[in-house]
Amino acid sequence: MRRTRTRKKNVSARVAFVKRLQKVRGRRSQAQFAREVGVFQQNINRYEHGTLPHVDFLITLAQKEDVSIDWLLLGKGTRELR
Repeated sequence: MRRTRTRKKNVSARVAFVKRLQKVRGRRSQAQFAREVGVFQQNINRYEHGTLPHVDFLITLAQKEDVSIDWLLLGKGTRELR
């Protein structure tokens, strides 16, 4: 029973992460966003389908898009870096 709750929490956390990532991307295509952040479009596609990104991507994204990693991953705090 405990495993089921943990899985549900993980799934909902990933869904929330995907929504926040898409919010950061905005109206830009995955390809355009990937170019601006410096990764392959396929990576953005994977991340938007639930694969958790590498730390290097998160750091780069935070710096280039002025986004808090806490907000992006956990939904805590404000979106913008301070």
